[in-house]
Amino acid sequence: MSNTTTTDDIKLALKYSKKGFMAAGFFSLFINLLMLTGPLYMLQVYDRVVASRSLETLLYLSLIMVLMFTVMGTLEWVRSRILVRISNQMDRFLSQRVYSAMFELGIRAPNQRTSQALTDLTSMRQFMTGNGLFAFFDVPWMPIYIGLLFIFHPAFGWFSVGAAIILFFVAVLNERSTKKLLAEANGENVKAQNLATSNLRNAEVLHAMGMLPNIMGRWYEQHQTFLQKQTDASDKAGVYANLSKTLRMVFQSLILGLGAYYVVLNEMTPGMMIAGSILMGRALAPLDLLINSWAGFNNARAARGRLEELLTIIPANERNMQLPEPQGQVTIENLTVVPPSSKKPALQGVNVQVMPGEQIGIVGPSAAGKSTFARAMLGIWPVAGGAVRIDGAEVKHYNADQLGPHIGYLPQDIELFNGTVSENIARFGEVDPDKVVEAAKKAGVHELILRLPNAYDTPIGADTGSLSGGQRQRIGLARALYDQPKIIVLDEPNSNLDEAGEQALSNTMQILKEEGATVFIISHRTSILRHIDKLLVMRDGQVQFFGPRDEVMKQLAAQKAAQPQLSASV
Repeated sequence: MSNTTTTDDIKLALKYSKKGFMAAGFFSLFINLLMLTGPLYMLQVYDRVVASRSLETLLYLSLIMVLMFTVMGTLEWVRSRILVRISNQMDRFLSQRVYSAMFELGIRAPNQRTSQALTDLTSMRQFMTGNGLFAFFDVPWMPIYIGLLFIFHPAFGWFSVGAAIILFFVAVLNERSTKKLLAEANGENVKAQNLATSNLRNAEVLHAMGMLPNIMGRWYEQHQTFLQKQTDASDKAGVYANLSKTLRMVFQSLILGLGAYYVVLNEMTPGMMIAGSILMGRALAPLDLLINSWAGFNNARAARGRLEELLTIIPANERNMQLPEPQGQVTIENLTVVPPSSKKPALQGVNVQVMPGEQIGIVGPSAAGKSTFARAMLGIWPVAGGAVRIDGAEVKHYNADQLGPHIGYLPQDIELFNGTVSENIARFGEVDPDKVVEAAKKAGVHELILRLPNAYDTPIGADTGSLSGGQRQRIGLARALYDQPKIIVLDEPNSNLDEAGEQALSNTMQILKEEGATVFIISHRTSILRHIDKLLVMRDGQVQFFGPRDEVMKQLAAQKAAQPQLSASV
């Protein structure tokens, strides 16, 4: 999608559906005209058939009536199909945009990771396919029905105008009394859902330490707040919905009485009396439907508001000109990084230059900024100052989908996705069997995969527990090595490995050295660092030492001898 102003995304989606809405409105014209079939049929039956006692006339009128209602039902079916396709078109237009914005927000603000945006998109789509939207198409035709009532008798027309005004005020009162409560209820529901999702991610911890009752109590309290606000809103909406329904039935009966009065005065025929009652009921029906569907409309409106807020915060990315494939040179210039949801820099004034094919070890105590360094270098976290350059170009100038295949990343927390082993290793692109097996062999996991029930076709994912932590880590390493990326970042790649896994990782480092890949490896274990070319020592978000491994090790040893209390983590 082109780079539009933020809140224009939804407006654009609706604009592209303009022809569909016009078609639905066109069908609504004929549907509402055919709605006159009932009143006109009753008018003819009472004033012509009953008076003439002609069964032949009754037969033909009945056949015409059945035909008209059949056509009307067909048109309503077509209109419904049009609206369903409009909603699907809107979903196709927005879903990928919303999905990417949702993930971008999750990167910028990890504490706001939620799939609520997709739920909101579904709420909008469902409202567009429900009966509530039909009321908005039918309301503009109210004046036609009321105009016909004026033709029957001016008293009928003015009575209908008064009834419409009263029902309109009921609709306004319903809106004003429930809008705030429904918005608050929706907000509380979102909070409760996000809390439940967060708890599910930590189900094992909650179960093992008996925390479920306490954490469930916190969720239940949030859920009860939502229920109370929704109950209050529903109670008020129920009052106005029932009032509207009651008033409409009263008005429809009163107009019969009014018609009977004018029939007695010979100013109206019995057919007009019956037809007028039916016609006024049809005229007021859209207002009644609006009131009854107002809660759904409010939910859709709130969903749209949250979507617009998300798309405002995360504007559509403009595509940059495609740059040449990176060769592996990395330059960090006076880098400053402030983690999401934090005001304190985790990295400050970092300067590092790495040539293609070099292997860099990154060490330091906890909270030294090692993982932040990796995230900033890969463009996961935005920089607050300075620059991260790959082959001279800033990371932000690369299109992520074009740079990604040349990057290998193994984070501390290994996430495998629902799919087969081969699909995970191939990063869910087109599976090249040769490249998959090559990556698995480099990671030393080929033999392990062959022992799985279906080898490379074995289903795995976030919701399966068939793999140990070490196995998941080694498959994640194979994914990072797929298709010979030029730059590889390994964050604690041996944290879950046994001795055999350590040896396999050591062999992997040697293979990557021979291939000329630029490798950054973060580790607390010194065994993996014997293969590296340079060592980067970090402390408190700054570079303490950087240079050839042996020189830095001597500097660390000298520092340790001089100041034991500042002994390095390595």
